[in-house]
Order: sequence, then C-alpha cells, then structure tokens
Amino acid sequence: MSLLWVAVKESINPPSGEAKISLHVYPNAPRNQVVGFTDGVLGVKVAAPPVKGQANRELVAFLSQVLGVGKSSLAIIKGHTSRNKLISVSGLSREEVIRRLSPG
Repeated sequence: MSLLWVAVKESINPPSGEAKISLHVYPNAPRNQVVGFTDGVLGVKVAAPPVKGQANRELVAFLSQVLGVGKSSLAIIKGHTSRNKLISVSGLSREEVIRRLSPG
C-alpha cells in the first residue's frame, strides 16, 4: 500500500484517536459546568461572555481540564460565532470522551 493511499484513507476515515462532539454552549454562566448530554449534544456552561472569542477560549480551557488533555488537543471545527459547536478531541476516542464527561 502506498503512502499516498494511506494518507487519503486516513483523511476519509480518521484514526480512532480523535473524537468529534457536538456542543451547545451557555455563555455568561455563574461558573463553568458540564450540564450533560441531551439528544447527543453536550451542554456546557462557561463563565466568560461571548465577546471577542472569550467564551471559546474559556470553553477550550475548561474542557481540556475536565478531559485531562492539553488545550492543543481540542479544536473548534464549526460554530466559532454560534452557541452550537462541533469540537474535535485528539488522543481520545468518542467513547472515552463521553465516559470522562458523564457524571459518576
């Protein structure tokens, strides 16, 4: 198998070490908090206001702390200016992300 084919195959089917999670963000909350999953979408409250990317930076910092990964492992793929976002978490499977974000 050629190196080019491997690169194309991985771009179509990303490695299992990357999770994509849909979020609904509630800015200006009293404190940062994971609300939980509703219909497959994770609710997250952040204390920062939605001004000049402050809430996005707070979201990435908070989720990196909760998930136990570096901030560079998180990326906002869609929704930079929306409350509805799609994030990517490198180094963890979707199942592991859900397990770490679930209460208990």
